Amino acid sequence: MTAPAGRAGLGLSRWGLVLAMVTLLRLVVAAWTPLSPDEAYYWVWSRALAPGYLDHPPMVALWIRAGTALAGDGALGVRLLAPLSAAVGTLFLAMAARDLGDRDGPPGGRMVRAAVLLNATLALGIGAVTMTPDTPLLFFTTLALWALGRLLATGRGAWWLVMGVAFGLACDSKYTAVLPAGGLVLWCLCSPGGRAWLRTPWPWGGAVLATLLFLPVIGWNHAHHWASFVRQGGRAGDWQPARAVRFLSELAGGQLGLMTPLIALGFGAGIWRAWRRAARDPGAMVLLFWVVPSALVFVQHALGDRVQANWPVLLYPVLAILAAAPVWRFWRAGAVLGCALTLLVYVQSTLAPVSLSPHLDITLRQMAGWQGLARTVDTMAGPGAFVAADEYGLASELALALPHRTVIGIEPRWALFDLPPAAGGAGIFLCSLRHLRDLDLSPFSHATRIGTVERTRMGNVAERYAVFRVTLAAGPVAGTARLPAGH
Repeated sequence: MTAPAGRAGLGLSRWGLVLAMVTLLRLVVAAWTPLSPDEAYYWVWSRALAPGYLDHPPMVALWIRAGTALAGDGALGVRLLAPLSAAVGTLFLAMAARDLGDRDGPPGGRMVRAAVLLNATLALGIGAVTMTPDTPLLFFTTLALWALGRLLATGRGAWWLVMGVAFGLACDSKYTAVLPAGGLVLWCLCSPGGRAWLRTPWPWGGAVLATLLFLPVIGWNHAHHWASFVRQGGRAGDWQPARAVRFLSELAGGQLGLMTPLIALGFGAGIWRAWRRAARDPGAMVLLFWVVPSALVFVQHALGDRVQANWPVLLYPVLAILAAAPVWRFWRAGAVLGCALTLLVYVQSTLAPVSLSPHLDITLRQMAGWQGLARTVDTMAGPGAFVAADEYGLASELALALPHRTVIGIEPRWALFDLPPAAGGAGIFLCSLRHLRDLDLSPFSHATRIGTVERTRMGNVAERYAVFRVTLAAGPVAGTARLPAGH
């Protein structure tokens, strides 16, 4: 018995070294790749901390604030916790696979397979080098999954409290965390094992902890006319049967791309195998309750509106555990293909060896040319003038890139931030040519178009912007904000 145990320990140590090397690579890519507009926007959140925001709960702002405190306001500081949380989350996933995975074969094998499969998805490959609300969401849902595994393996009710904390923090990251939490509630109501736990105080204590952690978000929404809840939940009942086929095909195609094809096949096979084993395997049953109701919600949403490809990513850790069964012999091929595709994205985002149009290259469309654009705009503005923009992402990128100049955001959403409104003065205003037809110049007492500027990378144009010489009306202007400056 000692020799196999020793070999298993050696194998896990080797995989731990691989994880450390992957994390180091991700830190380099995170530092080298320019920030996307959404990441710059979340950085603004981190300089104006609040219990909630229009788009999401506040956890991403807290993570960015911690990262920039350690590594500055550059790309590495904003994204610092993304590669690190992916590494720590991988360890929690491996331990969850030990407790919840297919019992055929040694536990070390399924721990490694689950960890490798999740890390080989394009979703985690990209998510581990960027900072979005999905980053803390994925970490805290994986933490909840680990606590669930410990609950089933040990029978100790205190793990419900850990799950409650994890789900509360996940809901503070993104509202979709309520979906797997709701699946767990269904498991408690529909399975004999779950109903037995409901006769104890532990799950109720976990629910209280989760609610307490989410209360600040509820309080912020109450104080702001439920703005965030209405924005995120207002489309839940949409029904457009004429467009449902298109939305469903986009949902399927997006998941095929983010999972990568072979891993998607393994995820599907894992669900099917768990379905057949659920009657005799409590772990398989609870994982199905975690995944299937959430997946059905996404399908229902696609009957009336577009489901963003990243929304179902919070289910990937469970899918990786289900796909880690030893009967699937092609997991290595799936992992190699997924890692190769991720590496191609890393190379294109940092070195851009292939010249593609912005329609085909999301790294060009989202991340390229911001520093060059900021330098051009800074020269055009002249001494003492402000720079303003009507898109939150554009304004946030300029605020980061122009720390010594006043940058103003002009959009109704800024009224929900604790930021000073703009008041009077002269400057320049940028608007994407895509939005020029719907441009609202009412915040300005004077506006004259003076030219067009481009955001480029190696000669490829990512986007063009109209530039106006403007004067803000005297006094505080509604729907405007003076954005914080980068350091």
